[in-house]
Amino acid sequence: MKVLVAVKRVTDYNVKIRVKPDNTDVDLTNVKMAMNPFCEIAVEEAVRLKERGVATEIVAVTIGPKAAQEQLRTALALGADRAIHVQTDDRVESLGAAKALAKLVEEEQPGLVILGKQAIDTDNNQTGQMLAALSGLPQGTFASEVVVEGDKLKVTREVDGGMQIIELSLPAIVTSDLRLNEPRYAKLPDIMKAKKKPLDVKTPEDLGIEVASKVKLLKVEPPAERQGGVKVGSVDELIDKLKNEAKVL
Repeated sequence: MKVLVAVKRVTDYNVKIRVKPDNTDVDLTNVKMAMNPFCEIAVEEAVRLKERGVATEIVAVTIGPKAAQEQLRTALALGADRAIHVQTDDRVESLGAAKALAKLVEEEQPGLVILGKQAIDTDNNQTGQMLAALSGLPQGTFASEVVVEGDKLKVTREVDGGMQIIELSLPAIVTSDLRLNEPRYAKLPDIMKAKKKPLDVKTPEDLGIEVASKVKLLKVEPPAERQGGVKVGSVDELIDKLKNEAKVL
């Protein structure tokens, strides 16, 4: 079974985000970039499926600028067999990414597609669901466990009420949650080997699609700074402050 894994280049989660002085966007000057953490989990799950003999080939995919090939090489070092880069300098929103992935699913015909449930930059949690709709495939989102049984896929989902187990027919789309697995670190020999693995570069035009965002970004502002808390001496004082200062009662 071929597994297609989508990865995204995002600001490293350890970086403190800065906004440009003119509030037009986030300032990415000299900022460390990395693979989206949920995408790391997706890659790890694909590699584990291959180690169990379920998957035969892992194809890593990304949509973005030329620099995003760095994240594809990371996926290759972690165990992917080859990579596809849909190169564009346009700002790509969820629908544009889903359109590109749908075309690649049509070309590659994978038995399973795994994505991170959301990216830590836009935080939309949309691409996997949009891909399922565009490709007409069943989906299992927020997966904390994935089990392949023949031509069926059992996905344990994290939902508000606890856990939900659903059964899907393959091929299918899965989006990974935090508790699906613990991603491994790439070893130096594997990083060197990744440089020789195939990486195919395409453009949106090659796929016959347009990925440019239809959403206009008007303004970006940092969140308001939190003010320090205060200690209260009694429940009555707490209620008084909530009622007269915070105005929440």
